[in-house]
Amino acid sequence: MPILPIDIGRYGTPEMRRIFDEENRLETMLEVEAALAWAHGQVGSIPKEDALKIMEKASTKYVKLKRVKEIEDEIRHDVMALVRALAEACGPSGAHVHLGATSSDILDTATALQLKEALKLIEKRLNDLESVLLAGAEQHKKTVMIGRTHGQHALPTTLGFKFAVWTREVARHLQRLQDCRGRLLVGKMSGAVGTQAGLGSNALKIQQLVMERLGIKPADISTQIIQRDRYAEFTCIIAITASTLDNIASEIRELQRPEIGEAFEAFGQKQVGSSTMPHKRNPIICERICGLAKILRSLVSPALENVPTWHERDLTQSSCERFVIPEECILLDYMLILMTRVLRGLEVDEERMVENMGLTQGRMMSEAVMLALAKKGLGRQKAHELTRELAIKSHAEQRGFKEVLMENKAVQELLTNEEIEEVLDPRNYLGTAIEQIELVGKMTRRERRVRGLPD
Repeated sequence: MPILPIDIGRYGTPEMRRIFDEENRLETMLEVEAALAWAHGQVGSIPKEDALKIMEKASTKYVKLKRVKEIEDEIRHDVMALVRALAEACGPSGAHVHLGATSSDILDTATALQLKEALKLIEKRLNDLESVLLAGAEQHKKTVMIGRTHGQHALPTTLGFKFAVWTREVARHLQRLQDCRGRLLVGKMSGAVGTQAGLGSNALKIQQLVMERLGIKPADISTQIIQRDRYAEFTCIIAITASTLDNIASEIRELQRPEIGEAFEAFGQKQVGSSTMPHKRNPIICERICGLAKILRSLVSPALENVPTWHERDLTQSSCERFVIPEECILLDYMLILMTRVLRGLEVDEERMVENMGLTQGRMMSEAVMLALAKKGLGRQKAHELTRELAIKSHAEQRGFKEVLMENKAVQELLTNEEIEEVLDPRNYLGTAIEQIELVGKMTRRERRVRGLPD
């Protein structure tokens, strides 16, 4: 019976789970066996009528998962169980099934086909998330809020600036996946140690034909297995992408704290926040994203440890990958959907943002004051020290920074009251924030057009 959260349907989408379910895995492996038989027929290694028969029967319509498992229980070898089940279905033509191949030719090539589907889905989810972030950057490019460093009030920024930063992180993940694609989506027909000895004089042609039929590239060279640096690279990209989602979700969780209260996950009318505290409104979706990101980062270590293998191959990576590859794809796909949903429904309290900027009584504008004094001839270092002393005085006496500035003789000699008012307005100290947001928008839309997507 189902045990793990993916198996019971708690996490993951039907589209991605289908790619990695047992039935589809069997179908994909049969597709590889069919392509191998076809290639043999093309080069004359087996009669074409036998190749056609194998191609016809290489389907879960004829080769049942139940039968494959029955054979595997008897012989303790998953691929050979598939080979025997397919051979049974093919009658006399079954004598030519799996000719010249080794198990990993079928397994690794089938994995490439699954990853091709999975990658397409992940890229779609990333494109959707990028679109939502792009819209948020534009919508909130002038929504002024306090920027925080070390968890403390720093300088004014805008909510749109945060969205723009996240937009470019997602864009980089799309670039990384695109760069990785050619290295990841490769198959092979190379035999037991990679020399293709069992495939005969037409081995290279057979491999090329198989991969062309399947729509992937042949590995440039391999041993009995596709070298696992390819999968490890993909897992690292998955983990980095998950960490970006963790970062965004963590920011929303922080902004949702009652002490801050600037942005919130949407909360359904009938949603329950706590089994005992009716008032609770918990950021559970963001928390789920952060929790699942821990799982995806944890998969990097086994993926890297799968790269070393004894001689031409061993089986230490096989059992590990049965967890890592489906899990990383299913969970990232699910997390991307969750993150997109949260951002689409994000509730923003602009009034609270303004209130929070007032918590430091104007002291958040100390850098602007310092620079204004420096430009008036006080000098940067003296201006810094004076502003620091006045900020400390404002804090200690719990008085407005403007009041403290206006009563200081040195400041009064350099800045008028009107200039102090102007320099303390956070809207006047956004630097190039809005310009940067607009540049990010133009850059990202240009890239999306290249990908064939709407702006």
